[in-house]
Amino acid sequence: MAFKKITEQDSLHDHLEQMSTASLLQNMNNEDQKVALAVEKVLPKIEPLIDITAKKLADGGRLFYLGAGTSGRLGILDASECPPTFGVSHDLVIGLIAGGDSAIRKAVEFAEDDTQGGWQDLQEYEINSKDVVIGIAASGTTPYVIGALEICNENEIITGCITCNEGSPLAKVAKYPIEVVVGPEFVTGSSRMKAGTAQKLVLNMISTAVMIKLGRVKGNKMVDMQLSNNKLVDRGTRMIMDALNIDQHEASALLEKHQSVRKAINHFNDEH
Repeated sequence: MAFKKITEQDSLHDHLEQMSTASLLQNMNNEDQKVALAVEKVLPKIEPLIDITAKKLADGGRLFYLGAGTSGRLGILDASECPPTFGVSHDLVIGLIAGGDSAIRKAVEFAEDDTQGGWQDLQEYEINSKDVVIGIAASGTTPYVIGALEICNENEIITGCITCNEGSPLAKVAKYPIEVVVGPEFVTGSSRMKAGTAQKLVLNMISTAVMIKLGRVKGNKMVDMQLSNNKLVDRGTRMIMDALNIDQHEASALLEKHQSVRKAINHFNDEH
């Protein structure tokens, strides 16, 4: 049976330009509500990818996200939020996009069609069998991503993918495929919409669950977050107050001294 791109199928809505603003919003919201349900269906597929990724990272490996266009940008977004949120180094979770960093802001023509480009970008990081590579492509047909995962498999590197079409070439290549079928987009083929939302939800799940498994969350708190602005310093102070049942002045002093919620709490407990 021929592979069909659901992401390219005609929208269930027509004459969009004739809709009122209220109708546009309601119809887009109706479509968006389908996304979480589609993600729910693939939770059993996400679970083993998280478990193997956590194991690899605990053993000194890294997690790479690889994509083009919207998919690449979403991977970079998720990767870039791991250090401030969980206090990990910037080289633990790495997002790569076809066309390089300039493609984050401006599309680079035909970069996604380079079958060797993804592997070449990974080579700059001396990719090895300790690492995990997750390809992200709504269509599941992006050569930049597929080519990289094929070579990763040859080199015994764990591969996963997030796509929004069933039975895609990408899913067939990835050892841990995640296929979130969200249906046609509100604007035909605009996969930055429902498909992009689905990818963002799955990426949130992967990185957050992996970091929890690596011990980067205590209870339900981001005890290793970077204190990079006043809001986060205030949040950290409140975490310490709640954890140790002390007043704001003492908690603030502990945080100022140790520059880490986790270290402040551990030091206080060691002394008491």
